[in-house]
Formats: sequence, C-alpha cells, structure tokens
Amino acid sequence: MRNVTFMIGLLAVVLVGASPSLAFEFQWEIAVEGRAFANDPLDSDQSGAQVSTRLEPSFFHDWEDGNQRFAVTLFGRLDSGDDERSHADIRELFWRRTFGREVDLYVGVRTVFWGVTETAHLVDIINQTDLVENIDTEDKLGQPMASVTWQPSWGTIDFFAMPYFRERTFPGHSGRPRTPFVVDVRNSVYESGAGNTHFDAAVRYSHFIGNFDFGLAHFSGTSREPRLVPEIRSVTDVALVPHYDLLDQTSLDVQYTHGDWAWKLEAVSREMRDQRSTALVGGFEYTLVGIFDSATDLGVVTEYQFDDRPGPVVGDNDIAFGSRFTFNDVNDTDILAFAALDLDEGSVFASIEGNRRIRTNWEVELEARFFTSTDNRDPLRALRKDAYIQIGILRFF
Repeated sequence: MRNVTFMIGLLAVVLVGASPSLAFEFQWEIAVEGRAFANDPLDSDQSGAQVSTRLEPSFFHDWEDGNQRFAVTLFGRLDSGDDERSHADIRELFWRRTFGREVDLYVGVRTVFWGVTETAHLVDIINQTDLVENIDTEDKLGQPMASVTWQPSWGTIDFFAMPYFRERTFPGHSGRPRTPFVVDVRNSVYESGAGNTHFDAAVRYSHFIGNFDFGLAHFSGTSREPRLVPEIRSVTDVALVPHYDLLDQTSLDVQYTHGDWAWKLEAVSREMRDQRSTALVGGFEYTLVGIFDSATDLGVVTEYQFDDRPGPVVGDNDIAFGSRFTFNDVNDTDILAFAALDLDEGSVFASIEGNRRIRTNWEVELEARFFTSTDNRDPLRALRKDAYIQIGILRFF
C-alpha cells in the first residue's frame, strides 16, 4: 500500500500546484465509543469492555467551472482492546473531471456502494470490507482505481479499473468479537501469481423504467471475501490463513417502488475455483406513515437470504424480519431493529441500531448485536459469547 499512497500523494501535490487558488472546504467528525459485552469471552486473552476513539476528517474543492473536484476522506481509530482495530485508512482521495454533460473520470481512491436490500449486500463488491470496524460488513476500505461514468439518455454505465487489491481486516488476538482462532493477515495466500497487484475490472449498467430501478454488473478479479483455511503450527498454535481466490461475478439488483411498498432483490452468479454458485437476498419494506396519528413512520422489513456455496455459509437459508422507526423530528431520530433466523441450524442473529442528534453538532449512536446458536456447524456459534451493546457520542465540525 506504500507505493499506492505515494502515487496518490503525488497526484495531490500536482493538483495543488496546478491551481494556486485551491481552497479546501473542511468537514470532520470525532467520536468516542464504549462497548460492553454480555458474557465472558471464550478465550481468556480476549478483551472485555472496550473504549475507542474515531476520527474522520474530509475536505474537498470544486473548481470554478464546476468540471473538476478534488476530495479526501481519511479515517482513524484508536481502540483500547485490540491492536488490529487501532488503524487508519484513506477512504477517499480522488480527482474527478467532467467532460461535457455525460462523462466523469475519477482517478484515485474511492468508496463505491452498490445494493438495495437491508440485511445483506451481495452485489457490493468494489470495496473491501473493514471487518475490524463492524461485523455487519458495511464499513469499507478505500479502493485505488480509475473509473469512468457515462450517462447517456438511456442509463448509466460505470467502468472500473483496479490495479491494487486491499486485504480484509480482521480482529487480532485480543479482539472481540472474532473467530475462535486468530486470522493470520500477514501470511495471506493468493490464487493469482500477481498477488495483491492482480488487475481487477468491473462494469455496471443502471437505469430506471417507471417504478423500477435496476443495476446489472460484472466483476472479474480477486474475491473480496477470503476463505479462512486452518493451519496447525504446533500443538497449541492454530491459525486461520486467508486465501484470496479469483472470482467472476455477475449481479443484478432491482427495486420496485409503489405507494408505501418497496420490493427489493439482489442476486449474484459466481464462478470461483472452477465452481459455479448462486446467491440472492430479496424481500419487501412496507411503510406505515404517521402511526398512531404521530409524525413517526414505521417500516416493516422482511427478507430471505439464500447461498448455495458448499461449507458453512452465513445467510445460506435464512429469513430476516425487521422494523425501521423514523421519527421525523428535529433531532433526526431513527431506529432499525431486525432478527435473522437460520432455517437449517436454528441460529438467530439480532441487531439494533439507532441514532439521535443533540442540538446541531452532536449525535448519540446506539448499536447492539446478539447471537444465539446451538449447532456446531453454524458459523455464528463462534460468536455465541460475544453479544454486546455499544454507545457512541459524535461531534461534527
């Protein structure tokens, strides 16, 4: 990553030198978070309660003609319980140039999101997951790339060229929640002889027709999701080694909105290690507007998850139910709660997320995760002692 960071830094210097009047607009936030666990850990070396501080500054500049932008978003965390969770990242650092009304060119580091469903994002494959941040896999590492967005009258086409691969982050020896054996992130194995410099590429077409919004994409490159292969190194030392396979994935995401209903689907067809697999997540969200004659809206969410890959897989045959409360108040208060049930093993994963602004520049966040599993074949069994509640206080500047 050192060479990539140097190249991006050089790009920033060139851009600043090319525009003496460059004036950045700064925004940043700082957060203090406390996490408490309901049970003692399975491994006595794991931490108990954790306190961490998160810092996320961002700044950007738009040229006067409106055709260029330089943007940076940095991220850093200092954690009391896990050295691997104390980390920093460049989430975004890119230059964008607009040509006419239809074409945008991006060069640098970006975070790109694809997806429409609530409980899983199968089609979201451009960025690597920052797993030490959260087990919900929604936090992403910045991805070095060059990309082009073309917007003709009949849709939007995005092209991505990615010359450098980011490995997934994992909790360390004292981290929590984590797998029973520590993931050895320093000895990763790649199917490609090029390792983390394998050239990845992707293309996506998106459009809307009436009440339908859809995207059709194809990705070819190194899989963002590694296989964790046990490696016995001594009688008392067992580690999980990440294996990054080459992947070809074709995906479809669709959302149909009609009145208070939103029907959603994400589906993928993958080819990896000469095996073809399919996965999907789909369902609906129905919004009850102004429940009990109040300003609060209640969204009822139901989704089904399927994945036919061999071996233990989270979301292979699961159904999830959830509720979203949007209070529509001056404090932007909202709560999302859902539970996912594995229809084969009977395990349950439950989640609660909420946030509320305090005055203008402060916000309180609540997060809780709960795991119940009795089947040894279920991947969630490893987390059965790791239910936790987290409270964070954010300050915006």
